Amino acid sequence: MEVIQVSNVTKSFKIYKERASTLKERILGRRNKAEVFTALDNVSLTISKGETVGLLGRNGSGKSTLLKLLTGILYPDRGTIDVEGKVSSLLELGAGFHPDFTGRENIYMNAAILGLNKKEIKAKLNDIITFSELKDYIENPVRNYSSGMYMRLAFSVAIMVEPDILLIDEVLAVGDTAFQQKCMDQLLKLKSNGTTIVFVSHDLGAMEKLCDRVVWINNSKVVDDGSPRRVIDKYLTYLSEEENKRLIEEDMVIEPDSSVPIDELEVEEKNETANRWGNRDVEITDVIFTDGQNNKKLGFLSGERMHIKLKFRAKKNIENPVFGVSIVTINNIHCYGTNTSIDQFVVKDLKQSDQGEMEFVVPSLDLVSGTYLVSVAVHDINGNQYDYHDKKYSFKVSSTINDVGIVKLKHIWRFREI
Repeated sequence: MEVIQVSNVTKSFKIYKERASTLKERILGRRNKAEVFTALDNVSLTISKGETVGLLGRNGSGKSTLLKLLTGILYPDRGTIDVEGKVSSLLELGAGFHPDFTGRENIYMNAAILGLNKKEIKAKLNDIITFSELKDYIENPVRNYSSGMYMRLAFSVAIMVEPDILLIDEVLAVGDTAFQQKCMDQLLKLKSNGTTIVFVSHDLGAMEKLCDRVVWINNSKVVDDGSPRRVIDKYLTYLSEEENKRLIEEDMVIEPDSSVPIDELEVEEKNETANRWGNRDVEITDVIFTDGQNNKKLGFLSGERMHIKLKFRAKKNIENPVFGVSIVTINNIHCYGTNTSIDQFVVKDLKQSDQGEMEFVVPSLDLVSGTYLVSVAVHDINGNQYDYHDKKYSFKVSSTINDVGIVKLKHIWRFREI
């Protein structure tokens, strides 16, 4: 049985750049410039009784707007929404609370708004207070409550009214770990009792644990709808690609002006910095990160192929040059370091003015999520530096699983009964 039906819903908002600043402008009706922001664009969705559905997406994608449409706070510009059953919503902390009323008075007021009569509220009052863990503060005005206390009271009222449909928007991010787990346990209990739950959160672990389905909304449209693990993995891959685009845009630099004499550019390049040294007999002129298809990247998914390309030029005849790469975490813990000499990779002798590219290939980037710094170097066989770039470069790793540490160890699990 379908208890929520969203059919071809569109919702837009006008965003005014300028507002009438004087009474004369308002009386004359001077038109102010406005942009139309489409929060939801032709969205359709059905949710069955007892189903728990997660709404996933970046900030501004339209998730919260959809929840407000389901509660009736907002109305669609086009399309229809049908909701069957008693709805309880937790969209904003303390929404509907009066700051001058006590916690007890706000319970009565909030529960009445959610459809309970006075007798029903009295029957549930002690359960609400006990769950909120606010017995010692329940007679205090809620203006004196912390944000965590607000959340406890609001959440307790919302779930204790035993709704047919419960709508939740990100409020579980507030409160201590013990209370968050208590809330999750209560949600699982409601779910087992047949309550329909629509859940918005950036906590992907909680979403996977709680939800039967996940709906991914992006740029006001439904992009995907299906099993939590599959949709979350697809979403994380998208986030990794978007992060890579952002990092590349930030890393873009203005190309040297061809009108500037080469000698002047070389003088600038010879200025020593704190994270670069060496005699520059061989000079690393550029370091580029790419994937296996030669696409420039600075954001990778764990397990993805990574290439680090070191472009160089020789200013003298050089025998047996050695190229090296080192990777460390953002807090300076070494992950891995090697060079062509250690790996017994022979680099041919260089002649003056030779230019080339040394490529360091990682077939599977088995690191956990995080930001990593890279050092590159070229030196002679005895370790005398030609050009050393100390932690001058960085890349980010995203992962579809929540493992911890630095490196991903290849492993399997086995279970035996003895």
